[in-house]
Formats: sequence, C-alpha cells, structure tokens
Amino acid sequence: MLIYTVKSGDTLNNIARRFGLSPNRLIADNQLTNPSALVVGQNLLIMSDSIRYILEEGQTLYSLSQEYGVPLETLIEVNPDINPILLQAGETVIIPLDMDRTRRPAVVNGYAYPNINANSLNCALPFLTTLSPFSYSLTPSGELIAIDDNDLIYRAFRSAVMPIMVVTNIFDGSFDTEALSEILANEENTARLIDSILFELDLKGYYGVNMDMEYISPDDREIYNSFLRRLADRLHNRGYVLMTALAPKISADQQGILYEAHDYRAQGEIADYIIIMTYEWGYTYGPPMAVSPLNEVRRVLEYAVTEIPPEKILMGMPNYGYDWTLPYASGTAARTVGFVEATELAQRFGSEIMFDERSQSPYFNYIENGVRHVVWFDDPRSIKAKLELVNEYDLAGVSYWTINRCYVPNWLILQDMFDIVKL
Repeated sequence: MLIYTVKSGDTLNNIARRFGLSPNRLIADNQLTNPSALVVGQNLLIMSDSIRYILEEGQTLYSLSQEYGVPLETLIEVNPDINPILLQAGETVIIPLDMDRTRRPAVVNGYAYPNINANSLNCALPFLTTLSPFSYSLTPSGELIAIDDNDLIYRAFRSAVMPIMVVTNIFDGSFDTEALSEILANEENTARLIDSILFELDLKGYYGVNMDMEYISPDDREIYNSFLRRLADRLHNRGYVLMTALAPKISADQQGILYEAHDYRAQGEIADYIIIMTYEWGYTYGPPMAVSPLNEVRRVLEYAVTEIPPEKILMGMPNYGYDWTLPYASGTAARTVGFVEATELAQRFGSEIMFDERSQSPYFNYIENGVRHVVWFDDPRSIKAKLELVNEYDLAGVSYWTINRCYVPNWLILQDMFDIVKL
C-alpha cells in the first residue's frame, strides 16, 4: 500500500499506468465519482504489495528508494534486468511495498444511527469488531428509552460483529447535566437504570454496553465512578462487557464541564474498553480547523496511556469534515461534509487541496456566489497517519464516529494495517 498525491497534469490513466494498476481498480479503491477530474493535491490510495513503476525522465533507483522507503540494494535485487547506472525514461521498475511488515490485532468499533442506509452499513460491517447503535436515552427516573435497533443487531450478528448497546444522558435532543445528576443522586433511580440495562442486554442479545455520559457535573465525578463500578460488577457477573466514552483530556485536572468528571484512571480500572473521543477540535460552531488534528490527538494519547492501560483504549476516528463560510463569525454554523463530498466540492470549484503538516490534515478553499469557504476533512494520507498512532501507543484499536457515510479508502487502509479482531 502507498499513497500518491495528484500533481498538475496527472490523469487517472497515466497514474494507473505508472503504478501498473487498472484504472478501474483505482476508481473502486478510492471511491472516485468523477475519475476524469482529479484534483491537484488529492491523495490516492494505491493498493498493492508491489508496484510496476514507469520511470520518468531524471529518476534513478536511488531517488525511488528514497521516495518509497525501499533500500537501494533491494531495488537492485528485485530488478535484475535493469542496469542501475544506465536507466532510461519509460523503463519499468518493480518496487516491493510493506516488506517484513507484521499486522497486529485491532478492535474496531463503529457507531451507527438506526437510519443508516444499507450501502454504508454493508461498506463498514466486514471491518468491525463491534457495532454501537446510537443511542438509548434516559427518563428522569432512570428508565431506558429504546431505539429501533433490531435490524442493526441482526445485521451485526450475520457479519460476525458484536452489537454494543449505547446509553447516553441525552434528554430532549441534547446532553443534560442536571437530569443525570438527579438520577445519580437517587439510589432507587440508579438501581432502576442498572436493572433496565441488564434487561435490555438480555432481551436484545447485546454483547455489552457503552456508557456515553457527557457534560457530567464535576460534583458528580465520584458518584459516577461508583455507579460504573456497580454496573461493571453486575455486567461481568452476567458475561457482558463495559465500554465507556471519554472526552479528550490532556491532564487529570483539565478544567471544563466536558472533562472534569471523566476520570481516566478510575474508568481505566473499571471498564473493559475506553473510547477516547479524539475529534471535534474543529466543530460545528467553532472556528475552521482540522476535526482531528494529529498533533492534538497525540497530546491526548500521551496523557491517556499514563492513566489507562493502552490495551483498553480505542482511539476515536471521525468520519466527517466541515465546510465553513469565511470570514468566520463566532456562533455561525459549519456544514458537515463527508470525505467523498469534500473531494467533489474541490473538483466542482477547481480548488487545489492543501495538506497541513502540523495537523496532518487536508483542506481547501473555494468561492461560491461570491462567498468564500474553507473545508477541512480527511483523506487516505491523514487517515493512515492517525491509524499509525494505534501502533505507536500500542492501543487496543479505534472507534469510528460514525459509519453512516461510506468511505472505502478508510476501510482498505485499516484492513491493510491491522488484523481486525472478531469476538
């Protein structure tokens, strides 16, 4: 596997010829909707164990060894019919990729809304360990409000994917701090909530539960930890697993209602898996920036692995970007875009896709009806960079928010880098 950045003058056919692949293979692997209009700066996934590279004027075996990270001696060895001193443009060089690479196991979770379309679900299911339908919510007395999850559970089991029930403190469409406090403060309500969770797990055949409680009052930190301990004991006695979802912290004493009650050390001891929501630096009502900048994600993981066993951590992966109007005004909303849609926008407006090295994220600008826009999103290069953090920090795996959009390159990269765990 390698990733190629489109340059001015490139066409799909000449890229395919250069790497010895069929144009149709490149179209399918990169989910290209308009292959005749590639975008300068667009990153394309080249899926192969080796490539037949057509030399261009001025290239040498040494320059290819530097570009593709293959030792010069190896290139000479696998191309015995080539004179390395008298190379000519148009000659074919075999470049082996991913030599001596071993793939480590990875747990892969995907959140899905019940209204996910069949194409997106089919796109993701082969690459998942667990599927998390989003979400069961609560009544003020601690009862669960169910969702229409029967089809998702059925489809998950058919694909050897284990369904995980998601429970949130969403009341009337948004996370509610006070309502959760009232439940946690009342012994009868918390007992009812735990009983309701176990009843639903038994009824639906879930593998476990993911407690995604957000905007918890800082005063409820310890009582929430106590609740999770009680829940974990009951779950483990019945053979179920407990996941929790945590905000992306960089220190134990990080201020803010999103962070203070999320106790990394305690939850790392209690839960079987921890999903760290490493996204939303760029968000709907915030200023333009990468949704999941690599430099910020790394800061979170540097702290997380000091508090949580790495083998329990699932790193959050966003499956969306944002389109902001410029100049940005505080309080204005960005529009959510998928990765395929983002590239189509760049094609439509003739934009060049740039790549920010610090955040390891692509972005581009365009003008529509006199209004300037900037789009930050992810592509094969940025996705691969993020997934490499799983190896760097020896994490359990990743969790996608959400799989409701199909992006084929992501799953191909994931599968190439890891052996996906099936439970």
